[in-house]
Amino acid sequence: MKLARATLIWAALAAAICVPVAVAAASPLLAWRDPLYILACFAGIIALGLVLVQPLLIGGYLPGLSAYRGRRTHRWIGGALVVAVAVHVAGLWITSPPDMIDALLFASPTPFSPWGVTAMWTIFAVALLAALRRRLGLRPRTWRIVHMPLAVVIVAGSVVHAVLVEGTMGTMSKAALCALVLGATIKVMVDLRVWRKRAVSRQESMAP
Repeated sequence: MKLARATLIWAALAAAICVPVAVAAASPLLAWRDPLYILACFAGIIALGLVLVQPLLIGGYLPGLSAYRGRRTHRWIGGALVVAVAVHVAGLWITSPPDMIDALLFASPTPFSPWGVTAMWTIFAVALLAALRRRLGLRPRTWRIVHMPLAVVIVAGSVVHAVLVEGTMGTMSKAALCALVLGATIKVMVDLRVWRKRAVSRQESMAP
């Protein structure tokens, strides 16, 4: 029973990420596109998929991963997310520098640009803070207080950016992936809040 449940969860996660990639690969919008542009597009789709994985790891919802392994994997996935975003942005920069300059300066007329740029800078900021966490002396509680709001900005910016972009991702597969990202993020935030309240209650009940 446990094995079947674990297999189902991992298969569902793989489908949630791979189906939008497969739909995008079959998109007619890729015809005559530069290979670098196509690479940038798929890097963006993969980045959104990685955003889904992150709250699942922190919440301990993925079977077979202990809390320690889940946290380590969360850090590695965070690094992969930075790389995917960097490839996404670099590819679009090389293929269309004026558009990317406008986007980075928040001067682009496209409504999806500011959301994507905000999510990008927030991802880079979190990665930098994570790399300097020990040097800055951030304790676990302080790190959570700093990290959680930034994670919300990343999720919100990424989802709105993806929804507003009319590109290679299929409408239904994109909507499903975005809904899963939002649902996983909300669930882990609620669960973490409940777990912290229970921990405080236990400490208070054990106090003399």
